Formats: sequence, structure tokens, C-alpha cells
Amino acid sequence: MAWQRPDGRQPYELRPVSFQSGFTRFAPGSVLARCGDTQVLCNVSVTEGVPRFLTGSGKGWLTAEYRMLPAATQQRQEREWLKLSGRTQEIQRLIGRSLRATLDFEALGERTITVDADVLQADAGTRTTAITGGFVALAQAISQLLQRGVLERSPLCGQVAAVSVGLLEGKPYLDLNYPEDVAATVDFNVVMDNCLGIIEVQGTAEEGSFTRTQLNQLLDFAEKGIQELLIAQREAIPDWEKLFEV
Repeated sequence: MAWQRPDGRQPYELRPVSFQSGFTRFAPGSVLARCGDTQVLCNVSVTEGVPRFLTGSGKGWLTAEYRMLPAATQQRQEREWLKLSGRTQEIQRLIGRSLRATLDFEALGERTITVDADVLQADAGTRTTAITGGFVALAQAISQLLQRGVLERSPLCGQVAAVSVGLLEGKPYLDLNYPEDVAATVDFNVVMDNCLGIIEVQGTAEEGSFTRTQLNQLLDFAEKGIQELLIAQREAIPDWEKLFEV
């Protein structure tokens, strides 16, 4: 018997996606990214200077921080203070790696970009939503730096989006929500660039194993979803062409 999606979507359908730009006042880039009932606030800040290992190199840096608000899930979670959980560290490193793939750090100069991803509401897919929304906020911040004359040219050299896929009852499904994420026997997070090149794949069998054919099906579903997300990102960035002028 085939899995019946709780929200009635087809196996290959994304949840409704939106990007609310300028969500906060002071960050150069600020976007509330919504993917179904998952909501992630992505703020991008820019500071002069770089970590010590890059000082004098003429190159910039991007780092990311990820947190989940205590009431983001049905059961309140304790705030993470001095010691971050392994999950939080893993996710913020993934966000950083993914977004660094979109930048020419020589064009950025010795500046540090910090992407803060704060989960306001979690219904699975928080890390993929953080990456997808984080890129829109990053583009917004770069646009502001260009307008202020801080940068002579845009350091953006690519685009990135991410989505989850999984196997339920042996069949592939795109963009899992929480009930599906819990029930999935195989769960993947896939990050791709605008050429559909793979930046990262995180996947595991929660029980048993999966075949190469099933893996290919999951990647096909992920690619379809990411193509749609890339279009949605471009529609949310008014000066898209200017940001990618050579």
C-alpha cells in the first residue's frame, strides 16, 4: 500500500515555499523562509576583518550559526548556551559549506559574512530551508553592499538550494514534513548549485538498506525540487541580473 501524504501532495511535490525579505530592520540581509509549516529566519551580517588564518590574504570568509527556538517544536526544547549539541554543530557547518560555494572570496575582500539561521517553527527540513533561505538573505546583503559602494563588484558566483527526500513504503518522496520524516526508512538532504551540481548529500537508511536504483530515484526527485527552489529564489531577488554581472 502506497504512503498517503498527510497534506495530500503528490510524491514529487514541494510544500508551499515563500521568502519574506526585509523581515528584520538592521541586518543587511534578512529573510523569513517558509517551507510548509517550517519557518526559518535567515539574517546576514557583514563585518570588516577575517579569521586569523585569512589575515593578509585579501580573501573574505563566510560562517553560519544555527539555532532552534525553544518553542519551535511541540515539546519545548532547552536553549543551547555554552555547549552546542552535535546536531546543531553539524547543521551550521553544512549551512556554511553550502553558502561558501556561492562566493568569490577575493571579490569580497577581507570581510566576514555571518549567516544566522534561527528556526521559529519546525516541521522537518529546517537545515534545507536554512540553506535555501540563507542564499536569498545573502544575495540581499550583497545587493546592499553594492548600493552603498562597499563592494565594487558582486562576489556572488553561484546559487545554492537544498531539499530533503526520503523513502516511504519503498517509494521516493520529495520534501518530507515531520510525520514523513519520522516514518521514512531512508532520509536524505541534498544540496545543489544552479548548474545542478551536487554540493553535498547527507543520507542514511534508518532501517535495513536501499538499492542503487532507489538512490538514483531520490536524487532525481531532489533535482526536480531544487530546480523549482532555484526559480523561487530568483523571483525573490529583484536585482538578480545585477548581482551576477561579470
